[in-house]
Amino acid sequence: MQRAMSRHRACCAPAAARAATLAAAHVHPIGGPPCERYAHAREHLAHGLASPLCEVEISHGCGSWLHTREGGKLLDFTAGIGVVNLGHCHPTVVAAAQRQLGRLLHTSMATGFSEPVTELTARLVGGVLPAGLDRVMYSTTGAEALENALRIARAATGKPNVIVFQGGYHGRTNATLALTRSKTAYGARNHPQMGGVYVAPFPYESQAPGLGVDGCLFQLELLLKQQSAPEDTAAMIVEPVLGEGGYVPAPPEFLRGLRAACDRHRILLVLDEVQSGFGRTGTLFALEHARIVPDILCIAKGIASGLPLAAVATRADIAALSPAGTLGGTYAGNPVGCAAALATLDVFRDERVLDNVAARGAQLRAELDAVAARHPHLIREVRGLGLMVGVELQPSAPYGAARALSRRCAHEGLLLLSAGTFECMRFIPPLTVSADEVSEGVRLFERALAGTLDRPTV
Repeated sequence: MQRAMSRHRACCAPAAARAATLAAAHVHPIGGPPCERYAHAREHLAHGLASPLCEVEISHGCGSWLHTREGGKLLDFTAGIGVVNLGHCHPTVVAAAQRQLGRLLHTSMATGFSEPVTELTARLVGGVLPAGLDRVMYSTTGAEALENALRIARAATGKPNVIVFQGGYHGRTNATLALTRSKTAYGARNHPQMGGVYVAPFPYESQAPGLGVDGCLFQLELLLKQQSAPEDTAAMIVEPVLGEGGYVPAPPEFLRGLRAACDRHRILLVLDEVQSGFGRTGTLFALEHARIVPDILCIAKGIASGLPLAAVATRADIAALSPAGTLGGTYAGNPVGCAAALATLDVFRDERVLDNVAARGAQLRAELDAVAARHPHLIREVRGLGLMVGVELQPSAPYGAARALSRRCAHEGLLLLSAGTFECMRFIPPLTVSADEVSEGVRLFERALAGTLDRPTV
C-alpha cells in the first residue's frame, strides 16, 4: 500500500511543489477571485443546480487534493460525493482509461459486447458480487440503477407497490424522486409524484428515542397489514447506511429483520449501495456487516473511480422474468467506464485498500471523537462505518448551521458536505487518504467549527 501511495503522490509532485510555493507566499487555500469565465458559467448553468461550496474553478486533482485555477488547493473530503474512492486521478485507473480510449471509446451493447464489458462481468460474478447475484445490467448513474431495479422487481413479481424508508435517498429522476425521503427539497415543485410508494421508519434513535430496531420492524408489519399488502408489494428498497439522510448506519439486526420479512411475505429486498459500496464502509459492500444477501443490489459511484458507470445485480430466476429489450441504455456498459472499473478492482486487490480504510477509518473516528469531547455543546454524535462518517450537531444549532459550516470549511481549505435533516456533516475522504491527511482534515474542521458556531452570545 505504501509503495502504491508513493507512486500516486509522485504523479502529483508538480502540483505539490506549486502548492508548497503558494503556502510559503501565504496564498489563500481557495486562491484568488474567480475568473470571468467562471462568472459566465455561474450565470448560465441551470438555476436548479446546487450552489457550489466555494466560487472557484477546479483545474486538476491528485489523490486527496483538488487544485484551483485561481492558485489554491483544497483537501477533498467529499471524494466527488463518494465517487473517487481511490483518490483523484489514480495512475492505474488513468492508464487503463487512456489505453481503452485508444482502442474503443463507445459501442452499443445492442450491437455487440466490448471486451471490457465481458471481462468486468466475469470479474463481478466471479467473486466480487455476493454469491447468487450472477445477473448484471449496466447503466450510467445510481438513479438509473434504482429505476432499473424497480422495473426488474415489478416484472419479476407482477406487483405494483414498493416500500422505502425514512431518510433514504435514491435519486432525482421522476421515479426515484418518489422513492427518496431524505428531504423535501429534492421534490420541490414536482408533484404529483409516482404512486405506489409507501414509507416505513428507519432506526435513528439519536433523534427518535425508543424507535429502535424492534419498533421499526413492528411498524413495517403494520404497514403491510394496513397500507400495502404483501400481495401488492414488489420490493423493499433500503440503503444499508443512509447517505443524504445523514450517514446513519442501519443496525445489522434491522437489515436481517428486513431480509426475514421479505422472505416471509415473498417480497424482494433491494439494497441501494450506490454510496456505501466499493469499500466505503470497510468491506467491499456494506451488506457484509449484516451478513445478508439482497435479491437485487444497486451499485455505482466508486465502481469506476470517477467515470460514469452503475450496475444492477440480481439472481438468474429474477432476471429471467424481465422481457428481452425492456432494459438498456445508449451508454450502458461504456467500454472506458468498464476498463476503469476493472482497474479499480485491481487496485483494491493489489494495494490492499480495505486495510487502509480500516486504519484510517478508526483514526478518523478517534480524532473526531476527541473534537466532540472538546466541543460537547456543539457536537451531538459521531457515527459511521469505515470512511463513511457523520458528525451531527447539537439540536441547539440554528437551521442551516451545517451548510454554513461546510462553507467555512471550504474557506479554510477543506471540502466537506452537509447531509440530512438534523444538521449533520459527512466525512467521505478517498479510501487512499493518508494518516497525515486525516489529521489535517480534522484540524481544519475543528477550526471551522469554532469559527462558525463556537462564538460567545452577546
